[in-house]
Amino acid sequence: MRKTWRIKDSDLSIRNSLAEALRVSPITAQLLINRGIDDIKSASDFFDCSLSACHDPFLMKDMDKAVTRIKDAISGKEKILVYGDYDVDGMTGVAVLSSALKTLGGDVRTYIPNRLEEGYGLNMGAIKRAHSQGINLIVTVDCGISSVKEIEYAKTLNIDVVITDHHEIPGAQIPKAHAVVNAMQSDCKYPFKHLAGVGVAYKLVSALFDGTGFNADEYLDLVSLGTVADVVPLIGENRILSKHGLELLGKCKRAGLRALMDVTGLTGKDISSGHIGFVLGPRINAMGRVGSPQKALDLLLSDDETASRELAKMLDTENRSRQKIEGGILELALSKVEREVNFKHHRVIVLASEGWHPGVIGIVASRIADRFYRPTIVISLDGKLGKGSGRSIEGFHLFDYLFRCKDLLAGFGGHESACGITIEKNKIDAFRDMINEEAAKDMREEIYSPKLDIDMDVPLNMLTEDVIGQIESLAPFGEENPRPVLSSKNLTVKDGPWKIGKNGFKICVTDNTVTCEAVSFGRGNISKPENGAGVDLAYIPSINTWQGLQSIQLELKDIK
Repeated sequence: MRKTWRIKDSDLSIRNSLAEALRVSPITAQLLINRGIDDIKSASDFFDCSLSACHDPFLMKDMDKAVTRIKDAISGKEKILVYGDYDVDGMTGVAVLSSALKTLGGDVRTYIPNRLEEGYGLNMGAIKRAHSQGINLIVTVDCGISSVKEIEYAKTLNIDVVITDHHEIPGAQIPKAHAVVNAMQSDCKYPFKHLAGVGVAYKLVSALFDGTGFNADEYLDLVSLGTVADVVPLIGENRILSKHGLELLGKCKRAGLRALMDVTGLTGKDISSGHIGFVLGPRINAMGRVGSPQKALDLLLSDDETASRELAKMLDTENRSRQKIEGGILELALSKVEREVNFKHHRVIVLASEGWHPGVIGIVASRIADRFYRPTIVISLDGKLGKGSGRSIEGFHLFDYLFRCKDLLAGFGGHESACGITIEKNKIDAFRDMINEEAAKDMREEIYSPKLDIDMDVPLNMLTEDVIGQIESLAPFGEENPRPVLSSKNLTVKDGPWKIGKNGFKICVTDNTVTCEAVSFGRGNISKPENGAGVDLAYIPSINTWQGLQSIQLELKDIK
């Protein structure tokens, strides 16, 4: 499917003045501008990335209440339960907070609900079990802000709840917990609103450690792991915490993470946000999807080398199992697309089947949405009821369209780009028809054409190893600070293509001044150009090191 290239506009005067003041290339200056950094102080702060630029945790609403209640629980020898979510963000947050509370002398237990049996967030059964174990205080991580009824139930059992969460407030009702630490509250004065759940937990630990001699920064490796994996914006504090955390992660002082990096072949490498997103994060998440999330938490907390090695192998095995399950469902789903979807009429893909594992249908929906560039909802049926997960495309607010179809749904939630639904089996066909009818009313056809955002069009001979080094200094890359994509036009394929891997290829391109190697790793359905062809390239530049030699390499995003 042909992509529309969107090359960002340039302001030459700002770009040139920024480049001169910072002594960086015009390319680097333009990349900063594209990320909303267009003055010297902001740019200097961006490059400094100092922990001292982080905000005082006590600026968060209820932080003082949370700290006081937790310290009272520790001094009073009360039993504390740290209750988290089953994704990487939630589990790293639980690891950070429970470890810190134990350091302070707390009597601490942890709990991660089972995704399939209990679902997301606080639940009555877990609270009841906590009461039977003599728990006096529950502290949530990455959940709780929507648990109004559950927290009222905890009160009837004389259990106090401290909520730490980062999700948006659903509706106007905030649970009446002992303390609610969430920067998304309208009356919270904390300046940065995009912390991950583990980031909020880290802030709580920073406040608890204030004046104690302990240092919360020792947990930044876990903070970076959860922050990057949760795909929150890697700007502001998130970028600062992640950058310092990645450096700590590379030193690998935790037995569990050291074992996981060894099993995945990352030992001795400089750990990047990409390693979290594509290697470490999926293995931890796999336990929440198809295995036991407690095992992943055990790994994060482990200080035993032998046990860590066994847990790391288990996570790797479960991830392979998840991939196999996902691959099987994807194959079946794609065959249903061929049989059931008419792209002239279906703007939203809705697929349903018995036996599809509900833990991976969100990933499958994402794969299909990427392949066909259509909003996609994949539903796992269990008898008369189905649970679905959806992923959208740019410009299609998935939650809004679900709201229009709410009378056909037993339940739904989500936001612009992702959703979850519960639906009766006999209403799926009507839902498919209705959401497509609603989409047809007001959606422009160009919405369904894939876009490629390009930071800057540059002559190939402007790329040097020094410039690429400057580009890398913008890392860690992620949401709202993406890895820069450049384009170069009027090039010629000088040599190749050569096949690499299963579906990839390599070519050499030239502008008659400079020759560079360009590679496709088989993603994005990029067609091979012929030798001698004239091409325009969109790519991510990098330095490739092979047998001690360095050269510029272009990772292809598209070819025209």
